[in-house]
Amino acid sequence: MTATAAPRVRALALLLLAVVCALFASAGPASAHAALTGSDPRQGAVVDKAPGQIALTFSEEVSLSDDSLRVLGPKGERADTGEAGSIGGTTYGVRLHAGLPDGTYTVTYQVVSADSHPVAGAFTFSIGAPSETSVSVSGTEAGGGVIGWLYGFGRYMSYAGFILLAGGAAFVVACWPRGSGVRVVQRLVVSGWVALTAATLALLLLRGSYTRSGGMGDVFDLDLLGEVLQTKTGAALVSRLLLLAAAALFVAVLFGAYDKREDEEKKDLTFGLAVGGTVVAAGLAASWAMAEHASSGLQPGIAMPVDVLHLLAVAAWLGGLSALLVSLRWAPADTPVDASAVRRFSNVALGSVLTLVATGTYQAWRQVGYWSALTGTRYGQLLLVKIGLVALLVGVAWISRRWTRQLAETGQAEAVREPEPVAAGSEGSAAKAEGAASGDDPRRAAQLARQRAAVDAARQKRLRDADPLRHGLRRSVLAEAGIAVVVLAVTTALTAAEPGRTAQDAKSATSAAVSDSATGALTLEMPFDTGGEDGKGVVRLDIDPARVGGNDMHVYVERPNGRAFDIPEVKVAFTLESEDIGPLPVVPDHITTGHWSASGVQIPMAGTWRVAVTVRTSDIDQVTVSKNAQIG
Repeated sequence: MTATAAPRVRALALLLLAVVCALFASAGPASAHAALTGSDPRQGAVVDKAPGQIALTFSEEVSLSDDSLRVLGPKGERADTGEAGSIGGTTYGVRLHAGLPDGTYTVTYQVVSADSHPVAGAFTFSIGAPSETSVSVSGTEAGGGVIGWLYGFGRYMSYAGFILLAGGAAFVVACWPRGSGVRVVQRLVVSGWVALTAATLALLLLRGSYTRSGGMGDVFDLDLLGEVLQTKTGAALVSRLLLLAAAALFVAVLFGAYDKREDEEKKDLTFGLAVGGTVVAAGLAASWAMAEHASSGLQPGIAMPVDVLHLLAVAAWLGGLSALLVSLRWAPADTPVDASAVRRFSNVALGSVLTLVATGTYQAWRQVGYWSALTGTRYGQLLLVKIGLVALLVGVAWISRRWTRQLAETGQAEAVREPEPVAAGSEGSAAKAEGAASGDDPRRAAQLARQRAAVDAARQKRLRDADPLRHGLRRSVLAEAGIAVVVLAVTTALTAAEPGRTAQDAKSATSAAVSDSATGALTLEMPFDTGGEDGKGVVRLDIDPARVGGNDMHVYVERPNGRAFDIPEVKVAFTLESEDIGPLPVVPDHITTGHWSASGVQIPMAGTWRVAVTVRTSDIDQVTVSKNAQIG
């Protein structure tokens, strides 16, 4: 590598980093992946007497910590006992002090969703009558501010580091063994390891503040760090650090003992390095899968291995592409990237693309779920952008494959043309001239030799760059790398965005129970998924007049496309948790396809009732969905 190659590599890395930062400089904090779907008392409610506890229901399971749920009185004093915990399912609560005075109370919550993202919010309710309060509910934000930006940047750097580390090493082992001795490739892979290690350490330190206070002072709080280490995300980050130690040993062998072997001797080590490197890379990829989107929601047992394959395919393609780019541009003239290495990488890239299509299709179905979520949610919109960019990237990659085939067909396997022979007489004259100029001074002779070597290297580089096939390949690979940077940025944003399926379900669950002003009828809609065949649908309850006493109830079961269908069993239960009433079971009668009805359903008193519907779609597949509603 020439003396100016290292600065150029650093300049390219800074340019790519600047592009990523520019793309996301205006991005806000990660959207919450769990939503508050109900509370008792409900937001804005006025109750006659103080409840024994506050209950909050989320769209998925969340993790609690100290002060996750707080209730503040009109003057900002604590009204809860601090004993927050799970009540059942996705409902969590905290008990209140006895004898609370009348006035407006503020409920604040800050929890962590199952896929590691923080969720925060606040609402008010009143005892007796509303009053003035000194507590502000505006500006409650999780994962925002400087800490949120730093945490997001750390995530971007960790993905980029993994891609350079795993993909660059794979390029050397699988495509170009001679590249183990090329300094620019070594620096690329080592830079990936350094970036991933530094980003992982930073994420571990920032995690506690990111999910809790958001203050810089908590970054080095050892007590908070101890709490983080006990969480799923903390365990994943520590596992990643341990695997990075193994990766360091792998890199040392790859660029040490492996590089010093002759080409024939390298074959003995290639298989072992390939197996060991694959195991370490898969373990690193699993550290993301076990703590983020894939670990929660639908089919996690399938989603996590698929996510690992997806990350490995991304690294093999984009990381190998980065290694090929710097090798084509800055590899020494005496160690060129030959056509066979480019052809092997082309085959690896093709296999990676096919793997990405298969795993990406499954991930899109799992995370989006509904056609409307493709355009109606941020996750779906980002996914459409990524699909378009990947399609463009595949098109440019096809052009690169054309250049690769032409390079192989013309037999130009070497990047450097042989220099024209110099006449023996001329060579002798040059040697004599050097000897005369140096005056038998060994230092002067060495300096002249270095200058001559630099001139020869420059001439060989000009000849190599003049090769039209290699010039075309280098341009197409550079275009691939530029698009890949944007794809990586969009992919990182996808991991921080709320999945479309979750957003749609939460929107449906959090839509207020609509009360008809003329009749007082109440309508509740709840999507369900029993996990079995034909197990998805929407159940709708109509309760009329939704008041104390007798009510008429109608239950409708529909497929996601809106068509009614029958299932073996539907049961409904009403629970007023604030008064320890219920569950009051109701088994409606089947009327017609997708329609059940019950008359005289008794609601003994007014309040915020939890309406739970149990849906059974087969002998073994059933699920219970619920929603809070004000009745009476």
